[in-house]
Amino acid sequence: MAEIDLVRPEISISDKAAQEIKRVMADNKIPEHFGLRMGVKGGGCSGFSYVLGFDENANETDKVLDTNGVKVYVDERSLPYLAGIVLDFQDSMTGRGFTFDNPNATRTCGCGHSFSA
Repeated sequence: MAEIDLVRPEISISDKAAQEIKRVMADNKIPEHFGLRMGVKGGGCSGFSYVLGFDENANETDKVLDTNGVKVYVDERSLPYLAGIVLDFQDSMTGRGFTFDNPNATRTCGCGHSFSA
């Protein structure tokens, strides 16, 4: 496994991604006090896949961040793999969805949703 940067555990969310997260929450009537859960799980083309969802509360061991007006929950197992990541949102002719710019990824899949570290 690659050495992971725990010095900068911050997770960044672009303006476009923050707007999309808030739109999804409003469209799905997800209460404002919920947080965005970011994590990784084993699987995908390159070894790990990104996980996004909404949770009402953080777990005891979660790192809780507020970035660009979005409350983010990250479990302690996922945090080293997400340290320094930038979550963005793209809406173009080639596709629409969240993108992950992960400085810890040593290899990524063509889909952009899996990586190895």
